[in-house]
Amino acid sequence: MISLEHELAQIRGLDRRFLFRLNKLDIKTVKDLLWHFPHRYEDFSQVVKIGDLAVDQVATVQGQIKKIELRRTWKRRMTIVEAVIADESGSIKAIWFNQPYIARILHPEKIVNFAGRVVVSHDEIYFSNPAYEVFGPRKIEAGHTAGLIPIYPETKGLTSRGLRYLIRAVLKNLKPLEEFIPQEILAKKKLPEINKGLIKIHFPKSLDEAKQSHDRFAFENLFLLQLNNLRIHSQLAKEKAVPIIFSKLDLGEIISLIPFELTSSQKKSLLEILNDIRKPHPMNRLLQGDVGSGKTVVAAVAAFLAARNNLQAAFMAPTEVLAKQHYKTLNKIFEPLINVWELSIGLLTSSEARCSFGKNLEAPKKKTELIKQIAAGKLKIIIGTHAIIQKEVRFKNLALAIVDEQHRFGVRHRALLTGGNFKTTSAGKQKTIRNLPHFLSMSATPIPRTLSMTVFGDLDLSIIDELPKGRQPIITKIVAPANRQRAYQFVRQQIGKQKQAFVICPRIEPTNQEMTPTNPQQLLWHDIKAAKEEFEKLSTKIFPDLKIGLLHGRMKTQEKNQVMNDFSQNKVNILVSTSVVEIGVDVPNATIMVIEGADRFGLAQLYQFRGRVGRGKDQSYCLLFTDSTSAATHQRLRYLLEAKNGFELAEKDLELRGPGQFLGESQTGLPDLAMKSLNNIELIKAARDSAEEILIKDAELKLYPSLNSRLEQFQQQIHLE
Repeated sequence: MISLEHELAQIRGLDRRFLFRLNKLDIKTVKDLLWHFPHRYEDFSQVVKIGDLAVDQVATVQGQIKKIELRRTWKRRMTIVEAVIADESGSIKAIWFNQPYIARILHPEKIVNFAGRVVVSHDEIYFSNPAYEVFGPRKIEAGHTAGLIPIYPETKGLTSRGLRYLIRAVLKNLKPLEEFIPQEILAKKKLPEINKGLIKIHFPKSLDEAKQSHDRFAFENLFLLQLNNLRIHSQLAKEKAVPIIFSKLDLGEIISLIPFELTSSQKKSLLEILNDIRKPHPMNRLLQGDVGSGKTVVAAVAAFLAARNNLQAAFMAPTEVLAKQHYKTLNKIFEPLINVWELSIGLLTSSEARCSFGKNLEAPKKKTELIKQIAAGKLKIIIGTHAIIQKEVRFKNLALAIVDEQHRFGVRHRALLTGGNFKTTSAGKQKTIRNLPHFLSMSATPIPRTLSMTVFGDLDLSIIDELPKGRQPIITKIVAPANRQRAYQFVRQQIGKQKQAFVICPRIEPTNQEMTPTNPQQLLWHDIKAAKEEFEKLSTKIFPDLKIGLLHGRMKTQEKNQVMNDFSQNKVNILVSTSVVEIGVDVPNATIMVIEGADRFGLAQLYQFRGRVGRGKDQSYCLLFTDSTSAATHQRLRYLLEAKNGFELAEKDLELRGPGQFLGESQTGLPDLAMKSLNNIELIKAARDSAEEILIKDAELKLYPSLNSRLEQFQQQIHLE
């Protein structure tokens, strides 16, 4: 008997070539093999007599081979194998293209099954490329015909037929697996136990059996994910945090400095945050809102209240550009408070360290001095990139951690922020517990409801679904190649009104790779716009009289900063860039967003790009350039024009691209089947209800040791943080 941990290389009879091909599918152990689930099934379960076959019917027939022939067509350079099979009711031909080895397997007088679709050509009825199965003198059960046949993800030299042989043999010799999902949950949800489910997912007798088994393994991972989320939530509620206390006077003083009236959803979100940070347990909240909806200001209010309590707040951004922007925004809006309350705001990135201090406070001159000021607790609000969680940075009394566009910033990162871990140590009866900071994550990437319930299920949710007053909807148009020159004229008109424009390209520079006939799905590479190439074209041919800037990820930090500063100060009319501007760039004077190769981006990403304009009171425009003539492509882009808000668009993006591309599968570590189930709202609800039911009954899972053990393995497997 073999176990799931058994290496396939240790199984006798598997040659190196087969193992090499399995490795290409990342299949190395018995577990990898058995969890390589079918992605569809061929229904060959209808077994009929040859004389009863009808055109376009999918069926299995059994008979004796009467004739087998291999021939080559030199004109098309292909091989054709033809076989004639007969039973007592009649005969039929089968034809295979470019599979010459079949002629060495099928011999006259052999009893075989053929399964596939019956077609007609030149008044002749035949099977086209049918599945086949040879039967010897002993009666054996069909494995590739006469039933529901699993079709697997394949690789060159490794077919579903070969995988079926191996999986069937392994299942026959597998040690019974221990079920970890409680029996009452399986019974309630009508799901098969693990051993039965494993057999039925590979070799079901019906599509209902196959679906039940798929649901069982999808449920398994969603159930574990929900248990993980609920336990994190529960454990955080038991942790200690420093309450951030404030008076109505202090709160009113901060809000009075905001240069616009807060929307009702901003007020609601702020109230939820303030209610959380007043508690002696750490907040764990995700603040969602459309681009430009005012999330930063809401978060800043909480940060200043922490500083008013003589505590520290850390504000982490994914890029230096965004970190500097937050630093500039907070200083500009809340400058009076910095002086009156004698506060300090610091900026710390890998390339820069500076700060602004209120009166009677001395600003540090060097990066090392600034880091010492953080450790001493003198710097109250620290804005930066990942530089603020490096080992040399220590906080004295961090009470609030705010993270922009990094919602998977978890407990491990919070430990880095405070310079230690949060494990409880004990000496006799005394326990030392370190306070956790309150945590607020911000995201302008709208997250669909199903993902909020699963991948982000450990976070409480606040939503800002209104734009500040005075903002106008961005006029968005799809621009066909024939209208490109008119679009350029429009851009020039806007720049003539002292406005600015972005031009976004999918690539930094063109590649030498060309399309090959074997890859017809791929667009011609030279049609994909590259930022460097577009910069040259716009500078020399289209707008030679205008100032054009270039921004991309390979530039040095100093170069990027200079370009962004020039663009912010209107020294650059048009900024050609890659997706580096997707997050956080705020230039209110920019009113035009041109997106080259718009069909190359996801809807959520296009939405982020569009949000870089429309940040002032002037009418803004987004032009989607595409060379594609595909109706499906144009329909997808039209969703950007029609969606009422980012959340509606996110749901559509999830539906079109699937969770794997929406999230980035490498960012989660979730198994494929779980990823594919992240848009199955009913299964997610069932998993969450079941997880809550179990934890209410037994929060420590002492009654469920197998489940507890599997959950610990699952926590190591996923990497949501």
